Amino acid sequence: MKPPAYDIDLVEFSKDPYPFLKEMRAKVPICYVPQLDAVLLNKRDDIFICEKNIEVFASSQPGGLMTVLMGENMMRKDGDAHMHERKAIFPTISPKTVANQWQQQFETLADEILDELFKQNEMDVVADYAMRLSSGALKIVTGLMQADWWDMDRWSQSMIDGIANYAGDKEIEKRCNTATAEIDAAITERMEALKRGPDQSMLSVLLGSDLPESSIRANIKLAISGGQNEQRDAIAGCVWALLEHSDQMDIVRSKTIGWMQVFEEYSRWMAPIGMSPRRINEDFTYNNIDFIEGQRAFLMFGSANRDEDCFAKPDIFDIRQDTAKSIAFGAGPHFCAGAWISRALVAGVGLPKLFEKFPDIKISGQNDSRFSGWAFRGLNQLRVDLH
Repeated sequence: MKPPAYDIDLVEFSKDPYPFLKEMRAKVPICYVPQLDAVLLNKRDDIFICEKNIEVFASSQPGGLMTVLMGENMMRKDGDAHMHERKAIFPTISPKTVANQWQQQFETLADEILDELFKQNEMDVVADYAMRLSSGALKIVTGLMQADWWDMDRWSQSMIDGIANYAGDKEIEKRCNTATAEIDAAITERMEALKRGPDQSMLSVLLGSDLPESSIRANIKLAISGGQNEQRDAIAGCVWALLEHSDQMDIVRSKTIGWMQVFEEYSRWMAPIGMSPRRINEDFTYNNIDFIEGQRAFLMFGSANRDEDCFAKPDIFDIRQDTAKSIAFGAGPHFCAGAWISRALVAGVGLPKLFEKFPDIKISGQNDSRFSGWAFRGLNQLRVDLH
């Protein structure tokens, strides 16, 4: 049968998708949403199964927003083509490289930012810390060291907005195109220097591979689009969650549960990446739902990670919760390539260093902390008193 239809208010869905997703899981776990022109898969186990079925749920989307706006990167390829590009960047993102190359540089960067912020009485965690730390780390990892950190964040946000622009807003598309053109210029500027003096950065490693230049550029843009907003939103979100839930903060300070579990539980509860798109490659029936070749399907990670059948307290932030079934980083061959970098930056550096530097940090009374987004979700602002 056809997937049942489910209507949403796009504005309200962006403000808070979770009530909509909860109702979908209960009533229409696989449904067609006209406002998105896509079939949504909302249950964790359905996504876990279907994401691995790349013959049907294909990542390749020649006319998709990411491909059109950013070029065809490894996220939009399957099978051997995907694995070939994934292996090409592995020297940059491997656990060994993260531990031996990036961790210390991330720590140095965090210390520099926090020493500067120590002179202040308050700050916006999003703009003053999380954004700067994630942008600076991304400069290091990509090799685009000449870029300003605020440009890195602007590029990322412009591309994220562009590839989630299902309403077709022309101004959003224009900003995305401007960002990708500036990234191309930055890549060109760095290429000769990295050819003369190669390092472990992603651009350097890719220049030493057999990938064509178009793929190199597309994958650097991919790294910036996901590598910035995920870490930025996770750092700021974890800080907000701990400060809002003092009982959870007490557990962390007692050292009975570490920072990594804070990150894993937050990423389950408020997934920075809420959705991954797929194209139906051939007619297919799953759980009595007919998928038609050419359809667009959305794997709703944000819904899967609040699945009542998989988590004891799905709507509650509790770092004691078992997160083993979380698929915040994906479930199949497209499991997030930057997962090790993300864990190192957020749980290994960003959170512990902030709370060590500012043990009395608290949310300011003058605040407008709010989340937005459903495909990508994060805090817009988090003002805190530091001392």
